Amino acid sequence: MDVLYLDCFSGISGDMFLGALLDLGVDVREFLAELKKLPLSGYEIEIKKSVKKGIFGTDVYIKCHEHHPHRGLKEIYGIIDGSSLKPEVKQKSKEAFLKLAVAEGKIHGKPPEEIHFHEVGAVDSIVDIVGACILVDMLNPAKVSASPVNVGCGTVACAHGVLPVPAPATMELLKGVPVYSSGEEGELATPTGALLLSVFAEEFGPMPRGIPAKIGYGLGKKDRRIPNVLRAVLLKAEEDDAETDRVVVMEANIDDMNPQLYEEIMESLFQKGALDVFLTPIIMKKSRPAVKLSCIAPPDKRRELAEAILKETTTIGVRFYEAHRMKLEREIETRSTPLGEVRVKVSKRGGEIVRVTPEYDDIREISRKFGIPVLEAYRDIVGFLNKDKCK
Repeated sequence: MDVLYLDCFSGISGDMFLGALLDLGVDVREFLAELKKLPLSGYEIEIKKSVKKGIFGTDVYIKCHEHHPHRGLKEIYGIIDGSSLKPEVKQKSKEAFLKLAVAEGKIHGKPPEEIHFHEVGAVDSIVDIVGACILVDMLNPAKVSASPVNVGCGTVACAHGVLPVPAPATMELLKGVPVYSSGEEGELATPTGALLLSVFAEEFGPMPRGIPAKIGYGLGKKDRRIPNVLRAVLLKAEEDDAETDRVVVMEANIDDMNPQLYEEIMESLFQKGALDVFLTPIIMKKSRPAVKLSCIAPPDKRRELAEAILKETTTIGVRFYEAHRMKLEREIETRSTPLGEVRVKVSKRGGEIVRVTPEYDDIREISRKFGIPVLEAYRDIVGFLNKDKCK
């Protein structure tokens, strides 16, 4: 499984994104041939190697010969639909522009279809966004993740005048994305860069576990105190063929809550996206018996679940830490057995079935239907299901 990791320590822009992915070794001629399928004229694209603060990378410069027309969503959709690009690339490109129109519409108080893009409606920005969709499709990573984003500070001049950094559209597109400012003056994260992150990145945080196979650097245009580059790392899965991911583990010690409430709280956490919730009896200070509530969740659910624990229990604090998890591939299937149909969890490793486990709720229903103990129904069904794992 390949993971594309974007290290946004110096922000992100459309041309930096293109440069970083091209610098991973994507065939430039093939990329340009795909880009020519877009029915756009009035631009030239220059791709060259250069250096920023001693870092050698790829600089992409799109020279535009038009005067920034204000294209609307319908017009841009027409350009994309009129191309001979792959359907997947068309769909992702349109998804990106719709997301941008929704963000702009919220800022200006208009519906998305009435938005006329300014800078982002120009040919160079269309090439940035569609080109990014082409490159991601060419690389075809299993997942895209990114670091927290350095957004810069100060002000930026644009079509609407002088605006704070991050610009309103950038800030709207970065909702849900961890950001920070290193104190570097200027706009480090542009609207196009923020848009591409919001479209492609599935998770944000430290570099995921893996073996770096390729590293690319996309160069920004300005010289800054820190290297103005976007680093892209293509990570290969380790030789172990087990599936891996990162999770956040949240814990709270509770010694003053009615035990009858735990069932409802656990159900609430599951509904909000928890992967697992469990209780552990513990002894706290002064020998007080208590319960440790533990919740395992995807990293992007941390804040919502932590707030739920604080609101729905009597604890006054939640601690959390990230953990790397190795897991078997899992699928839910329905199997026929001598006692009827049963939903089962099929666990695999490297495509090979490790075990087949029936769902407890189905076993319980069968035991009630036939008037036999749950243990007996479980043994009979498990024995039948596992007599031939390859079946």
